[in-house]
Amino acid sequence: MTVKIIIGKNFGDEGKGLAADFFAMRAAEIGHSAICVRHNGGAQAGHTVDRPDRRFVFSQLSSASFRGACTYWADSFMPDLYKLGEEVSGFRGINGDIPALYGSERCRCTYIGDVLINMLLETSRGDQRHGSCGMGINEAAVRSETFPLYLGDVIGIGAEALYCRLSEIHREYLPLRLAELGIEIDACGEYGEMLKSSNVLLNASEEMCRNAEYVQLKPQSCIMGFDDIIFEGAQGLMLDELNLEYAPNLTTSRTGLYEPVRILRGLGNGLISQAEAVYVTRSYVTRHGAGKLPYEGLLDPQAHGITDRTNLPNEWQGSLRFAPHGGISEFTENILRDVQETEYQGEVSLFVTHLNESGGDLLTNTGTVGVREYLSGSSLKSASVYCSGTPFAEDVFLLK
Repeated sequence: MTVKIIIGKNFGDEGKGLAADFFAMRAAEIGHSAICVRHNGGAQAGHTVDRPDRRFVFSQLSSASFRGACTYWADSFMPDLYKLGEEVSGFRGINGDIPALYGSERCRCTYIGDVLINMLLETSRGDQRHGSCGMGINEAAVRSETFPLYLGDVIGIGAEALYCRLSEIHREYLPLRLAELGIEIDACGEYGEMLKSSNVLLNASEEMCRNAEYVQLKPQSCIMGFDDIIFEGAQGLMLDELNLEYAPNLTTSRTGLYEPVRILRGLGNGLISQAEAVYVTRSYVTRHGAGKLPYEGLLDPQAHGITDRTNLPNEWQGSLRFAPHGGISEFTENILRDVQETEYQGEVSLFVTHLNESGGDLLTNTGTVGVREYLSGSSLKSASVYCSGTPFAEDVFLLK
């Protein structure tokens, strides 16, 4: 059995989808069964996988799906069943079907009320937006402390029963949360009207129940029945909820080793000793959304022919921003802290993408530097350095 833990090293959008597709491809090549574990965040993820004849942006299905790998939602993942149907339909349209989708009964579900409050709150901040995607992840986490809606509560109960449950949350929780935020629902315009609408809630209940049929409840121990386990993280280390240096422009989840290590140690059988933590980075740094971005302005994307078909300008996050990497100590400090804080003892590797846009090197604040030369001054003992100069898994190679 092999265990790969894919982690974005920066602010997200590093190439985690490509990494998951690559490791699933390697498993398929030797006839191994594989399962890809989504363990943090939720529907706000956008992981792109390119094939020569097709392309898909994954949010809740795993980025290993093209290779036939199953998806597992760990108890720390926050699914949005309302949004799931759209993703399943889109993927089926180009792939024919989806591999099996399993989930822990303890997943905290996002629902339409969380999304609407998130949109309302972020809009009200004006120029002081936090950079939220407007998907309700933080609101779902806050609500779950007192009014949780678990995946096991939704699957199999029927739309009418779910509507009653969501109505209870609306009745008991919503006024408390709006008061806490200092928001008057009658002054919220379109979002307020949608929050008050019983039809919106009923339609959401029906859609959630339809899409829940795609998911099979399984204990987390089920992942041990596969030859290869791939943990696919969302967002990036710099956005971890405990990285207070960048607060409040963070995500509501642990984005590094924390959840995979917790899950593996809980399953026992020495799984953690078989793990390889793979930190993914572009040859430069990006950030989509508000917040600090060191060395922003020192990189001209047009000069390097940098394009991005996934992270398009949008109402919630604006335009994708670009910067070079800093010095080697800055490059590795979050990785080293992540490893130390979790007392992780397994292998640590790097996965460098978008090398075609940097002449095969890393773009840093002091100029262009070869990957091996750059890493030679690091205290990080990397087992492997995977490199990519195209969007395709078949072209990934190991740096010698």
